[in-house]
Amino acid sequence: MNSVSPDSPDFLSLRPDEPELRRLFHQLNNELGIILSHAELLEAKALDEQNRQRASQVVASVLDALSTARAIRRRTAVASR
Repeated sequence: MNSVSPDSPDFLSLRPDEPELRRLFHQLNNELGIILSHAELLEAKALDEQNRQRASQVVASVLDALSTARAIRRRTAVASR
C-alpha cells in the first residue's frame, strides 16, 4: 500500500475521491476515538474537581476535533463531485 503522510509534499496533491484520503480520515477518527475514550475514563475516575475539569476540557476538544474532521471530509466529498 502506498501510504502518504500528512507531512509529505504528496499529501496536498491527493484528490478528494482518492482512497488514501479516505484512509487518512479513518485513521484520524480512530486516533481521536482512542483519545476520547481515555479522556472520558480519566474524567469519570478523577478524584478531585480540578482533574475532572481538565479531563472535561480534553473531552470537549476531542469532540471539536472530530467535528472538524467531519466538516473537512464533507467539504472534500462535495469538491469531488
